[in-house]
Amino acid sequence: MPRIYTKTGDDGTTGLLFGGRVGKDDLVTEAYGTTDEAVAALGVARALTDDDAIADDVLALQRELFVVGADLATNPEERGRLEPGISLVTDDMVDALEERIDAFVAERPLPRVFIVPGSSPASAAIDLARAIVRRAERAVVALEHADRAPNPTVRVYLNRLSDLLFVLARRQAGEGEPFSR
Repeated sequence: MPRIYTKTGDDGTTGLLFGGRVGKDDLVTEAYGTTDEAVAALGVARALTDDDAIADDVLALQRELFVVGADLATNPEERGRLEPGISLVTDDMVDALEERIDAFVAERPLPRVFIVPGSSPASAAIDLARAIVRRAERAVVALEHADRAPNPTVRVYLNRLSDLLFVLARRQAGEGEPFSR
């Protein structure tokens, strides 16, 4: 029976897509690890929602975050092997997020106040995922500042994704969310 453990990471390193290793505390590991955390948080949101349309949207976003993770976790010397939309984040992916945001906001305009998350378990989970995506975006900016971010579209995608998650959380919460004073 195959084992889940390989022991290769026992030295504090982790493998990159298409070969190579970096420290588990490396900036790139932080960036793709945070996207993995966002995938898990979205899984909680999907499990909590009773709205099939939101569950479908969240599942699609989880799958797209695997593309983000692959893009970030790739050995820089092997980036030519990435496939658009499969392992490489594209402008079309960003455009699709913008279209979804615009459609949701057209259906239900956003409140013009700061929202206090927690109206429902599912909306709170989406808001938590949004905050994690924001952290992933900050990690990508740190990679850029270190001249190590190979694809600037990843940052734009994460920025737009956090906007979409805000809109989805409001949609999930419905009317009457508390706001800050």
